[in-house]
This record gives sequence, structure tokens and C-alpha cells, in this order.
Amino acid sequence: MDTMPSPATGSGAGQLPGPLSRQLSGAPAEPLTDDQLRELYSLMVAVRHLDTSAIAWQRQGLIPGYAPELGQEAAQVGSGYAVDTTRDFVFPTYREMGVARAMGVDMVAYMSTHKATWHGGLYNPLESRLAPIQAVVGGSVLHAVGWAHGQTLSGIAGTNTDGTAGVAMTYFGDGASSQGDVHEAMNFAAVMRAPVVFFVQNNGWAISVPTERQVAGGSVAARAAGYGMPALQIDGNDVVAVVEATRRAFAHARAGNGPVLIEAMTYRRGPHSTSDDPGRYRSLNDERDDAGEDPVERFRKRLLADGVADESFFAEALAAAKTEEEHIRAGIQALGPRPGMEMFDLVFQETTPALQAQAASWREESEHV
Repeated sequence: MDTMPSPATGSGAGQLPGPLSRQLSGAPAEPLTDDQLRELYSLMVAVRHLDTSAIAWQRQGLIPGYAPELGQEAAQVGSGYAVDTTRDFVFPTYREMGVARAMGVDMVAYMSTHKATWHGGLYNPLESRLAPIQAVVGGSVLHAVGWAHGQTLSGIAGTNTDGTAGVAMTYFGDGASSQGDVHEAMNFAAVMRAPVVFFVQNNGWAISVPTERQVAGGSVAARAAGYGMPALQIDGNDVVAVVEATRRAFAHARAGNGPVLIEAMTYRRGPHSTSDDPGRYRSLNDERDDAGEDPVERFRKRLLADGVADESFFAEALAAAKTEEEHIRAGIQALGPRPGMEMFDLVFQETTPALQAQAASWREESEHV
């Protein structure tokens, strides 16, 4: 397998050699235009600014918790940018804010989960093509395969001629790749040739455990061979490489050839969540040495060197990101609390005696009725 020196310092898109690489059909996607490259940079800056702001919001008490993605902007924006929101469906974890932003999801509605106003987000999943935020580790993988298999059962995937076949893309990390649910989902998808892209963000850490201590064999992409599916291991800090690899994987699955696994090698530069202290398991020197070059700054240098953008454009992108962040912050502050009784109303379609007793007890204690 083509590998990279570290999760952050490699370049280009690697691919498993031999029979599996030949299984990945389709020609490389068309090169990105200058306008698209500038759009990608603007998205990455917007995501970076919103992400760092969300950490400050948590410290200020505006939101109770947040899962940062500092350093993963290229992997998230690049893959989300490749989604066709007219037919595909994305199944995120709790750390895909950049994907949501790249897909055009309303960010106040998205951040409502972190505000603890609504579980899964206030946005409409059917309209946005982004499933509710999933906090269960590996849970979104099962949902994605189920939706993708539904495409096959309905006769849409691999059989239509009007280009409406949808592909599911599911996100998970190197830590979640060790979950039994993930392996069952990949096996089922491969057997059923479900149109699904498994997008792994290998950020070097499963909370406090380094990848090499919990991923047997050293690579999540290598596991695809056991399920007979093609896999790509790519530089997750190169946004262009991410877009190209994701588009190629979508084309393969859309044509009825079954699932693809993408492992984007990146690095989580901050804590696992706002309740995590990364200083307990790695030093600042370790973080600096292992993280490699910042993906946003790296892309900025590339655009500048290629003459695609200038300092005026970069300044405008940052100003737009700050304006957007202010709008989102105001929207989050305006979100009012949900009625407490909703926690009991939305558990089962038909309530149970135990749930009714809990609801009565809660009303007694909180509403004094």
C-alpha cells in the first residue's frame, strides 16, 4: 500500500496496489477551476474561524460542549464539497461541522446540538442531505449502509439511466474503526454492493490513544482488502487531493460497483472535545512535530504560488468568515430552550407506564405540578 511518512506530511492520494486498485473504476475527475479553488479556501477559512470561535463560546458558557476539528479542515471541506446534494446523503459524527458548512447547511441550526437545544440539529435532514448529528461512536456507519442498501432495493442504484442514483457517505475516525458495528457495516455493504463511501479521518488519536496502539496493521485502509472493496489512503491535509479522491469514490459507487473506503491521513491539533485535556497524553512539542504544516496555510501558499489568489482575496475571505461567525453567534444566542416535556414525548411512538411515571416525577420536581 502507498503510505505517507506521517499522518500530516505526505502528498497526493495513495491507493492500494494489486487487484483492489484495479477494482476502483472511473477516470480521474476534471481538474478544479480557479473559482472552485478559491471557494474551497473561503470554506476552509470560514470553518477554521467558526471552529476556534466555538471553543471560545464553550468557555464563555454560550454552548455547553463542542468537538473541535482544528487541523482537519481540508479533509472535511474537501469531502463535503464533493457531495451532490440533489441525490447523495451524508451521515456525520459529532465532529463534521466542516462537512456541514461545505454542504451549505444552516450553521445556526447545525450548532443547535452543541447549544443543547435540540438533539441532532434543527436543520432538515431531507432538504440538506445531512443526517442528524450522531454521537454514538460508529453509529452513523450503520445508518449509511442501511440507506445505501435501500437505494439498491428500490432499484435506483446502478440501474438508472437518468443520473439520479444516490450514494451514502459516512464519517468515522481511526478510533471508531475498531468498533464491531463498523466491521459489520463494511462487510454487509461489500456483500450487498451497497453504494456507500466510508470516509475515515485518521487524525492520529482515538481520544487519548495513538492510532498505532489501537489499529492493528497500522492502517484502516488496509482492512478494506478483507471485504474485497477498493480503498484509497490520501493526504487529508491536501484539500484538492481530498476532493479528487472523494469524487472518484462517488463515481465508483454510483455506477453500481459497491462501496469504497477512503482513509484521509490528518492530525487533530486540539483536544478531542472541550472537556478533554490533551496535555495529559501528549506534549506541545509532540503536537508541533507530528501535526505537520497547517492545512489552511498550506493551501494559501499554493494558491498564492500558482497565481490563483492574492493577498486581497485572502483578506476578504477572512473578513467574510468573521462576519459569518458573528451572525451565527447571534443566532445561537437567540435560540430559546425547548419544552422539557419533549424528552419524554419523543422517546417512543407509544408511551410506556415507566416513561409516564418518569414524566410525572420530572414535572413534579421541575414544574411543581
